[in-house]
Amino acid sequence: MTERHQKARADLRQWQESQPTNFYTSNHQLQRLLKRLMAPERFAQAQNHLESFGQVAAGPLDQAAVINNRHWNLPRLERWSPIGERTEGIEHHPSYHDCGKAIYEDGRVISVYAQSPANLHAQALFYLSSHVGEAGHNCPVACTAGVVKALAGAGSKALKARWMPGLLTNDYSQRLDGAQFLTEVQGGSDVGANTVRAVPDGESLGTTRWRIHGEKWFCSNADADLILMTARYEGGPEGTAGLGLFVVPRLLEDGSANHFALRRLKDKLGTRSMPSGELDFNGAVGYAVGLAQKGFGTVMRYVINTSRLYNTVGCAGISRRAHVIADGYARARRAFGRPVFEFPLMQEMLASTRSTSAALMAGSLELAAVADEAEAGRLDASEQAFLRVATNLAKMRSCQHSHRVVLTGIETLGGNGAIESFSVLPRLLRDNVVYENWEGTHNTLVAQTVRDFARHRLHEGFLAGLTARLEAAKGLSKPLAPAFETIERTQHALVQMADVRDPGLAALMLRPHAEALADAFFAASYATDIAQETDPTRKEAETEALAHFCQTQLGQIPATRDRAYAQRIHTIASLTD
Repeated sequence: MTERHQKARADLRQWQESQPTNFYTSNHQLQRLLKRLMAPERFAQAQNHLESFGQVAAGPLDQAAVINNRHWNLPRLERWSPIGERTEGIEHHPSYHDCGKAIYEDGRVISVYAQSPANLHAQALFYLSSHVGEAGHNCPVACTAGVVKALAGAGSKALKARWMPGLLTNDYSQRLDGAQFLTEVQGGSDVGANTVRAVPDGESLGTTRWRIHGEKWFCSNADADLILMTARYEGGPEGTAGLGLFVVPRLLEDGSANHFALRRLKDKLGTRSMPSGELDFNGAVGYAVGLAQKGFGTVMRYVINTSRLYNTVGCAGISRRAHVIADGYARARRAFGRPVFEFPLMQEMLASTRSTSAALMAGSLELAAVADEAEAGRLDASEQAFLRVATNLAKMRSCQHSHRVVLTGIETLGGNGAIESFSVLPRLLRDNVVYENWEGTHNTLVAQTVRDFARHRLHEGFLAGLTARLEAAKGLSKPLAPAFETIERTQHALVQMADVRDPGLAALMLRPHAEALADAFFAASYATDIAQETDPTRKEAETEALAHFCQTQLGQIPATRDRAYAQRIHTIASLTD
């Protein structure tokens, strides 16, 4: 081995050793955000927990996720026991359970919901675990949270007594996890086209017991203990109004598998260590969650909105990890006699990943805090409108941003960036692709926003809430100028759209404004966060990051690449936590 080879490998070791050993304590902004957004007593209770889980996430969880995502360790379908009993089981590598113990026991990511409202606390933990990607469990965590919320909000007392203790325990071996099966082969985003049917079968557990018949096409966490699923209740109308919501246990009371069959597992691009499958329901026993006639509304309120928030926070965690990896690599890797960090083009890339990941973190956790306010009954109609629209737009835009951030991270590593065994970036990219299509594609979310604006005039409350947040960022009106201009352009576009009767055309017209509004929200959240910084040097650097985000994402005129621009990106890229 030559001296140059030794030096190059020493640089790579330096990069590896520079990576954080605690995803919480190494993140100054995260600590600042939670101190402001959490109630003081809740923050005091949570801080030690967040710190300990931050260390677990950066250590044992991260290492187990790498092992579990090796292609030879992926889940396998095992439908029968050794003596021929039907189990409809899935076999996991031991590293899958190592991840699960870290997330459910050290993270207590679901048990925190016992102290409601807990969205911000739960999402802060999920943000930390998302640094390692999906890890086989993060999608199930979001689904389990939806089961908890649906049962708590609409389930009978007997259903709650039966399953809530198992859902809320932090004992991994005893815990119940959840799934949500909505998609059918003919009805992805068009949920009203679903045909799986439910037939009443008496009363049990304080509600109607049903028998479920039909095929579900995309079933993530296919071996979940409790399945939340939609089915067309007998005698109901067409469309979404005829869909009920049912909880279907994996096992019947005698311990045998419920009446469903796992047809096959999906060979997915991303989230590969979490099993997704196709299932046939052959009279499976299920229980109505609330009135069957209100099933779709229950799904949207407790399940879809919860998952979309998880999706946004997950993308924020992915983008943060991608930036940290790229930043450390750029500082350690040398080319042409100096660290590649010193090249302005590299600093521009890092300024982009830094400012974007910071804005996503601020916006996603603010949404979680507002969701807590909603559950506590402290939001008026205008703020409720803001939360609904912001949740949908943030889900759409965060996926787009995190995709770009991970790609930039991969480019930073050069050829090494494409190597699965070199860093987690390829896996983060693949997981992000699934995030982009989970709980609504970009087009679906824009179309829903159009309907919300046209039918319910939710744009009024949303724009009022966004304007108020921008105006509250004292001293930061100059970098936020593109965000204020975004609101003006959107208001003008909405006037033009008022006479458009074709919803498809209206969605086409709204899309660029929807994306810009999401970015304005992220900018407003980041600005509010920066205002709390007490270190003047750091505050100045983060203000530059805010200005860079607004200019690159919302500015109508590209930034002039001059010495002032070069100084800005150098300042942003030089920020350390």
